[in-house]
Amino acid sequence: MPGVEVAASILTADFGNLYRAVRKLESAGVDRLHLDVMDGQFVDNITFGPDVVRAFRRLTELPIDVHLMIARPAHYAGRFVDAGGDTITFHVEVDEPAEQKRATLERIAAAGRQAGLAVSPDTPVEAVAPFLEQLQIVMIMTVHPGWGGQRFLADQAPKIAAARRLLGRRAGTYVHVDGGVNAETAAIVGAHGVDVCVVGSALFGRRRDTAAEVEQVRRVAAAAAPGRR
Repeated sequence: MPGVEVAASILTADFGNLYRAVRKLESAGVDRLHLDVMDGQFVDNITFGPDVVRAFRRLTELPIDVHLMIARPAHYAGRFVDAGGDTITFHVEVDEPAEQKRATLERIAAAGRQAGLAVSPDTPVEAVAPFLEQLQIVMIMTVHPGWGGQRFLADQAPKIAAARRLLGRRAGTYVHVDGGVNAETAAIVGAHGVDVCVVGSALFGRRRDTAAEVEQVRRVAAAAAPGRR
């Protein structure tokens, strides 16, 4: 079956014991860690900065996906590269000139990391079209950015297939989906050809079998992939 990876969003993890949270996710078989960085400007929430990313880097060898929900990615992206992020994705909607966005993507790639753009629900996926040559990742938001635990917006899922059409079959390009993905919604995103499912609150609820949830998301999404139904 086509491979679908699971990236664990740590937004709802226990920050009082990051070591335990990381060990739990590693044991559960997640493929990546997804760290949401919010600045209180681009979104109405504040999380953490490069030092926390650096702390996660010391704790694990899993790939770390840094999702910048910040107003000035051109200014800060390099700090998250230095902190150890393996992929750095920021939002296409940020109020920076296109040339500045392009230069930021190029700096990320020049550092040997994967560069990505995220697309919010109110934004057409075609907004990433001017940057395709600089992109390794397009991240489709199936919730409004800023808070964990939101309801999955199924009407955004077709953007996954649209993003893949834009990227084509160029090697080393990936479509991520972020927001409300769990064992119940995995078939929807899988049917549109997603490569990486970001899963958050579904992994951290009480009495949740995290390993079973990871495996079910991966299996259901892969089974629903185009050509497998």
